[in-house]
Amino acid sequence: MITLYEAAQFRINGEFILDEAFNFTTSQLKSIVSQASTHYAQYIENALNCPYQRGVPRLEARQYICFYEKDDDEARNDTLLKFAKYDFNRIQMMLQQELSSLCSEWKEENMESRFPYARHRIVESFFSATVFYFEPCYARARNIYAKLLSTLAFIDDTYDAYGTYEELQHFTDAMQRFDISVIDELPTDYLKLLYETTLNVHNEIEDKVGKEGRSYAVSYAKNELKEVALAYLVERRWVHGCYMPTFDEYLETALKTCVAILSVCQALIGMEEADETAYQWLINTDNKLHKALNIIARLYDDIATNEAEEKRGLVCGTSCYMKQYGITRQEAVEAYREMIEVAWKDMNEGCLKPMPVSNKVALRPLNFARLVLVAYIKDDGFTRPELSMKDVIAKVLIHPIPL
Repeated sequence: MITLYEAAQFRINGEFILDEAFNFTTSQLKSIVSQASTHYAQYIENALNCPYQRGVPRLEARQYICFYEKDDDEARNDTLLKFAKYDFNRIQMMLQQELSSLCSEWKEENMESRFPYARHRIVESFFSATVFYFEPCYARARNIYAKLLSTLAFIDDTYDAYGTYEELQHFTDAMQRFDISVIDELPTDYLKLLYETTLNVHNEIEDKVGKEGRSYAVSYAKNELKEVALAYLVERRWVHGCYMPTFDEYLETALKTCVAILSVCQALIGMEEADETAYQWLINTDNKLHKALNIIARLYDDIATNEAEEKRGLVCGTSCYMKQYGITRQEAVEAYREMIEVAWKDMNEGCLKPMPVSNKVALRPLNFARLVLVAYIKDDGFTRPELSMKDVIAKVLIHPIPL
């Protein structure tokens, strides 16, 4: 039953028989979970909460190793189990060393004292990098992405909760130029510091990959960041002017501020396999993966964060949807979940079609969608990591599997 349920996760839009298989197996698994042994009940609950196709690879590996170990099936291969444990723990130890080095480097930069108003999520950022790629060969890529994501969190918090609208207009103008010579045009010291930090992080990374002839990778990421800054300012303008957009108008901007394409652009910087064709493929708005990824990232985020954001006076997608269609919040959330399911099917279809990039590159957008799901499955995992992300991070990065 679980195998059929998991297979149905690979369906695309229009595959009605697999839709029926999904609905049937979901109903059956929910009905038998209370009757199953503790061992199997946990396995079923894990599958229902997050199917394998949508799960974080290292977390799924750990959960399955633990399930396999407790299985009394005579076909269990204890030698394979032992190797799987050694492999997981060895990679975890390697990731711990990388994280320790990254934290020391971040601490030396005095980031917490520089930006006391912002979220400091270097551990969560590094975990996010391991979702993109956990393989040993991508150590540099993880370091690059974690720094860029942590810096993006400072920018996001500045737009979202700290800067005034007038200040942010100047900052957005400066971001479009991405040139240290305009720093004196910024009106406050904290914005100057943020601008300088953003440029320094990008320049440091560009120096590294530029030696390999891959400066274009950072250029694409910069261009996406500029567009995100413009979209951040639009959202701040709505708040400043007490304006409630239609859902369609909201989505046009919010699909950019979900930072999905920016995040994948940043993740590809450290991958030697990502040539300029890969970036052209990623930013192509006709790309089905591009569209699906934005929808998945935006709508999961909205479901988890909108009620809290509305209390803070921010413009929220579910509220825009409620207003445009004259429905309740619960109905809006249900509509969101239906759109998310359609987007996952589009993601599957995009992965099945021939692509001008290697599988190694094509896997990164899918992994970002998986990251979004685990980050927002219970709450906002980056703002309140103790509610969802803490346990996941502990399983992947901190606690080894007992041998």
